[in-house]
Amino acid sequence: MKPVDEPVLDLASEESGEPHRSGPEAGRCILRLMDSQPFAVLCAQGSGQPYGAVVAFACLPDLTALAFPTPITTRKFRLLEASAQVALVIDSRSLHPDDMMKVEAVTVTGRATLLEEPEARREWSRRIADRHAYLRDFLQSPSTAVFRVDVCRYFYVTRFQEVMQWIPGRTG
Repeated sequence: MKPVDEPVLDLASEESGEPHRSGPEAGRCILRLMDSQPFAVLCAQGSGQPYGAVVAFACLPDLTALAFPTPITTRKFRLLEASAQVALVIDSRSLHPDDMMKVEAVTVTGRATLLEEPEARREWSRRIADRHAYLRDFLQSPSTAVFRVDVCRYFYVTRFQEVMQWIPGRTG
């Protein structure tokens, strides 16, 4: 089931009135960035309040889904149980501390689902452990939950303000 998200945005440049380019090029840039960064900031909300938390993640090569683990005793677990709509932010600022114009960032929007089916949990836990070997024991713990995010769209930002919107599975 395709996750429900806000309507596709018209990201016209304020200066030129032309939409920013997208398509396969954006997907390749997003995958490169996500492969280069091990962590994301998970953005969730509850009781009208926003909340952010750093998570280790892994994604599918086609960028249609990603997953992250969390202890079941955390605020983020409770927030995700209450509302599945999430965003994750991944950026390269640590690579360019002296030049903001070189920083790339992507905001991923989608729906988070707790993986309860054993085979799906095993598969995603393997993917996460392949990227984050130090989490192997944590991923096996009964007090650890694994959430899959079915991606609606990506907002990829370069040069501080150039924004491309990319939706996995769409061309152009």
